[in-house]
Amino acid sequence: MIAVVVVTYNRLHLLRRCVDDVLLRTSEKTREIVVWDNASEDGTREYLATVNDPRLRIVHHSENIGTNAYARAFALATQDYLVELDDDVIEAPHGWDEQMLDAFVRIPRMGYLSANLVDDPNDSASQYMKYLREERDAYTRLAINGIRILEGPAGGGCTMTSRELYERIGGFRQRDDLVFWHEDAAYVRDVHRLGFRSAVLEDLSVWHAGSPYYSKTSPAKNAFHIRQARITARKDFVKRLLLRAPFVARLNARHGWFEPPHAYEPPKFGAREDRPPQA
Repeated sequence: MIAVVVVTYNRLHLLRRCVDDVLLRTSEKTREIVVWDNASEDGTREYLATVNDPRLRIVHHSENIGTNAYARAFALATQDYLVELDDDVIEAPHGWDEQMLDAFVRIPRMGYLSANLVDDPNDSASQYMKYLREERDAYTRLAINGIRILEGPAGGGCTMTSRELYERIGGFRQRDDLVFWHEDAAYVRDVHRLGFRSAVLEDLSVWHAGSPYYSKTSPAKNAFHIRQARITARKDFVKRLLLRAPFVARLNARHGWFEPPHAYEPPKFGAREDRPPQA
């Protein structure tokens, strides 16, 4: 039925919570759990050796290949439905996987279905989702076959796809030039290209603990965000030039050729280096 894949790197304090309060709360529908360790040096290997679950398969890689590891870890899974789970998702309700699967199969042409996120002011992902929902109007609220979804952007924090679609797309991409990058965003673009949906499952919320408040940000992740900020600034400069022409603004509003520039200012999260959040 379901395979859950986790990639981890030097976040043992969060991984413990992910195992105890997310992975071990899955139902019998989950038949495989793959944990890919990107050469952690914080005791992750020793901790994983103590986890006793027959569904668990652990891969200790020799180097940190970042989010590229998802493609390789997914290749090890054999189930019909695949879940991409971040190691900093630290709490989910019992049977969350079954709830996600039930919604996924009941919604026509669902391609990438993400759990909702608890509104944690110290979590970067939940605050960005809140910004998209409340200020950018990026989601469309729908009820389909009794399932409430927010159709729109879906990140890979805790997200399901089908093996059939995954193989049709060709799986997650890998990049030789980047360790950390948004492989989930590339996958969503492929999902949409084939006419499938991405959405957030409104009635299933998990706790994502992602920001410097909860753990140190890796140099690779920092480098990626600096790079993306430069790329976005160049694109926005060109967009502003185009939008100065009234006919371009009108036609873009009608046809949605490109998203107008917008500035997101993330909250100041502070720092709580390597201290585990309390339940």
